[in-house]
Amino acid sequence: MERVAVNPVTWSAELGFNQGEMVTGQTRTLYCSGQTAMDADGRPRHDGDMAAQLALSLDNLEAVLVGAGMSLANLVRLTVYTTDVDLLFPHYGVLAARLAAAGVAPATTMLGVTRLAIPGQLVELEGTAVA
Repeated sequence: MERVAVNPVTWSAELGFNQGEMVTGQTRTLYCSGQTAMDADGRPRHDGDMAAQLALSLDNLEAVLVGAGMSLANLVRLTVYTTDVDLLFPHYGVLAARLAAAGVAPATTMLGVTRLAIPGQLVELEGTAVA
């Protein structure tokens, strides 16, 4: 598999994401459902704590990737849903740092939404990975 960043502008790469990702020669594509701050028994965790919810949501997304024999390094697309964009921004560096540590800057979209499926959840991460 070969990945090529497509950035007609440079500001997004400085924020930890590419405008586009051209992937050629992939053999497998994994479409991940949105991951929130739920524990292994399906109970919501960290009510009202954006930083903790973001970290656990990313842990859960990574667990799905690992379950498919992949890692964050295979992530080519990330959608971030949040009920409070302003509250998420101060904690976004945690997400960007983990992606940078994996050597990726997936094409990313952030959306502010009225609510998520589970009351009290503040952030949800949905990804696409290729290997």
